[in-house]
Amino acid sequence: MLSTLMLAAALTATPLSLLDDAIEHYRTVETYQVTLRAFRAGGEDHLRYSYRKPGFVRMEFIRPHAGAVLVYSPLTRHVRLWPFGAGRFPELSLRPHNPLIRSPGGQTVDKSDVGALFENVRTLLEQGQAEVRAEVRMAGRDVLYLVVTGATGVAVAGVHRYELWLDTSSLFPLKVVSRDQKDAVIETVTLSDLEINVPLAETLFNPEGE
Repeated sequence: MLSTLMLAAALTATPLSLLDDAIEHYRTVETYQVTLRAFRAGGEDHLRYSYRKPGFVRMEFIRPHAGAVLVYSPLTRHVRLWPFGAGRFPELSLRPHNPLIRSPGGQTVDKSDVGALFENVRTLLEQGQAEVRAEVRMAGRDVLYLVVTGATGVAVAGVHRYELWLDTSSLFPLKVVSRDQKDAVIETVTLSDLEINVPLAETLFNPEGE
């Protein structure tokens, strides 16, 4: 937890500097794992998400499609999908933009990490405005509530406003709400059980032995 003085400094920082600090910190991250829940109209995704630079991704689905495992390699630029568990028949090899594995909002697995989120938020801010609204407690952590809104008619990947709750110690998002130009919620994502720079075995992203 930040000291009182450090927290006060974070609260008085400009939204741009706060976002820049979050992006800069993310550049130091080699790996992370998190439990992710995404809520949208008509559906919910609940999964364990693992990431390793320069862009390896593993998703282990809890709901829906319980047991399904998806692995993306930036080296091959392909996704390997095991609908019934890693190493089990069948195994599919797909492009990231394949509709079978693209999210309802059009997000692809190769652009699913926190870094891609920050890029979208930063792009929206270039034609919009931002404010740090409050410091609150969430899941036992101090978080900063940052809101970034595009100018009239401006959206990035369909999002006109991002609401982010950033952990003050890591500047990782613990919750993200995206809204469209009518202020309707597109998706609400929560991240829990966050572990940063933890050792991740090679086999996690190349599960030949599973």
